[in-house]
Amino acid sequence: MRALPVVHDRLHQPTEPNLMNRFLISLLRDERDLPFLYLVLRISFTLIPLGLLLFMPLPALYWWPLAVGYLILNFLFKSPYGLMLHCISHRRLFKKEYEWLMIWIVWVVGVFIGHTPHTYFSHHIGMHHPENNMPEDESSTMPYQRDSFKDFLKYLLNFLVVGLYELIQYLNRKNRKLLAQRAMKGEFSFFIFCVIMLIVNFKAACVVFVLPFIFLRMIMMVGNWTQHSLIDHDEPGNPYKNCITCINVKYNHKCWNDGYHSSHHARQALHWTEHPSAFLGSVDVYAANKAIVFDRLDFGQVFVALMRKDYEKLADHVVNVGNTFGSRDEVIATLKARTRKFTKDELLQFMGK
Repeated sequence: MRALPVVHDRLHQPTEPNLMNRFLISLLRDERDLPFLYLVLRISFTLIPLGLLLFMPLPALYWWPLAVGYLILNFLFKSPYGLMLHCISHRRLFKKEYEWLMIWIVWVVGVFIGHTPHTYFSHHIGMHHPENNMPEDESSTMPYQRDSFKDFLKYLLNFLVVGLYELIQYLNRKNRKLLAQRAMKGEFSFFIFCVIMLIVNFKAACVVFVLPFIFLRMIMMVGNWTQHSLIDHDEPGNPYKNCITCINVKYNHKCWNDGYHSSHHARQALHWTEHPSAFLGSVDVYAANKAIVFDRLDFGQVFVALMRKDYEKLADHVVNVGNTFGSRDEVIATLKARTRKFTKDELLQFMGK
């Protein structure tokens, strides 16, 4: 266990008032989102040209090193772009008159990263947050033993095979038909586009579009699994008891404070730069709920520790907020209890059936 440390996660930094910054800020609803536009520009002028170059008739001597470079660059951009998309799904990025610029971000940049247009928004805003990882959330982790790699593979396979079908069924059932239509439009447009590109240049299309898409889906499920891996059986709908928080990690600087998952579910519209302060301002709430906060352990490290059932390592990084835990053994017992899967009867009970 650890005492509450000084928090060093990313806060808003005043921007230099140069011509480029002033122009980009003029497009935005909130100038604190300026780093998003620079991320989009970096992807647009590096990853996309490199991807297009792979469709050119280059000698194998040059093509394969460029392909490896593309995949490495794609991997480096994947999480920052994905969590930027997360932020701008909750808070609009552009002023109304410039919202058409989202076409480039969603339909062009996102496709190179592996995102099918609008599917993420429909899933995340249309289902995940309204259901809050509860049983009606088709990506809920509740039915699974969350320290079991076997159960994680079941979770991943279910999402890859029937995830879209379940999302569409859910959105139609909840009368969110526009979101269902957008998800289907984005998903099938991407698949048709990929088929055409595979015909044009099979090898390049696999590297530029297909592999990033498959890898992205896997990463997204690792993230959701880990973020909702520790759930209190008495209050599974409580965001302080069904999410984890990771502080003081490089991931938060790279991915817009995504480690603050409890505060995000509690206050969805909170700006990404405000999460560290919001956390420190509500430590009493975290303490009262025995919320699980990890210091210097990110989601990927938590996932690996869970799959290894290394509860000692997890306990060593848990922040004892408000001295709510009496001992290390109590922390370990709490962690183990919160990874236990919910029975069918329990799931039905929380669904009100």
